[in-house]
Amino acid sequence: MKLIKYIIAALVAFSGLAASAKDTTMKKILFVVTSHSELGNTGKKTGFYFSEVAHPYYVLSRDYEIDVVSPKGGEAPYEGLDQQDAISMSMYNQPAFRSKIANTLTPAQVNPDDYCAIYYAGGHGVMWDFADNTALAAICARIYEKGGVVAAVCHGPAGLINVTLSNGRKLVDGKHLVSFTNREEDINGTSPVVPYMLEDALLDAGCTFELQKPWSDFTVEDQRLITGQNPMSALTLGYRIAAALSEIK
Repeated sequence: MKLIKYIIAALVAFSGLAASAKDTTMKKILFVVTSHSELGNTGKKTGFYFSEVAHPYYVLSRDYEIDVVSPKGGEAPYEGLDQQDAISMSMYNQPAFRSKIANTLTPAQVNPDDYCAIYYAGGHGVMWDFADNTALAAICARIYEKGGVVAAVCHGPAGLINVTLSNGRKLVDGKHLVSFTNREEDINGTSPVVPYMLEDALLDAGCTFELQKPWSDFTVEDQRLITGQNPMSALTLGYRIAAALSEIK
C-alpha cells in the first residue's frame, strides 16, 4: 500500500510540475520589430517606432516574459524616441529592455509553441521587411492556430498581409482590423516614399478595414486579432492584449 501511495504521490507531483512548466511556457509573448533602417531613397533613417514597443512592453512585461525577434536578428534600428514620453524613457533606461533591442532573435531561433501571443510593432522600416518574410509569417500562423493572440499596431500589420493559415485562407481574410491609414500616410508626407500603401494592401488581402480620424487612439479586436491605428494606440493595445490573454486562460 505504501508503494502505491508513493507512486500516486509521484504522479501527482509530476503532473503538477508539467502543468507548471506549461504555464511558464505559455506566459511568453513574442514582439516583432524591423531590421530595416533606410527610409526609401530619402537618405533618412527609420526603424521601429520606439513607443510602439515601449508602451505595450511596459504593460505586458508585468505578467509575461517577452522576447524580441526581427527579420535579421541582432540590433534593431528605431526612431521616434520622445524624451517627454515618461513610459518610453522609463523603458529606455532599463538595461534589460535595451539588451532585448540590441540582441533580437532571428526567426530561426524562435519556437512558436513557446508563445501565447505575437505582437508586430510598427515604424516605417517594417514596410520593407515584414510582408514578404515567410519565416515570420509561419511563426504567426502557428501561434494563432494553437489559440494564441495576434496583435499589431500602426505599420505593424504589414506583417499580417501574407500570413496564411493551414486551411489556405489568409489570417486577415474576413476579419475587422485597422492600421496606419492612407490619410495618415498622406499627412505624414510618406505616401511617395513607402513601397505600397498599407491600408490598400490589407484590403486586398480580404479584411474589413475600420478607421477613425487621423492620430486617433483606436483599436479593433476580432477573433484573437487585435490591431491599432497609429502610435497613439500602442498603450491601449497593450492593455487589450493583456485582457484577451486573461480571457483565454
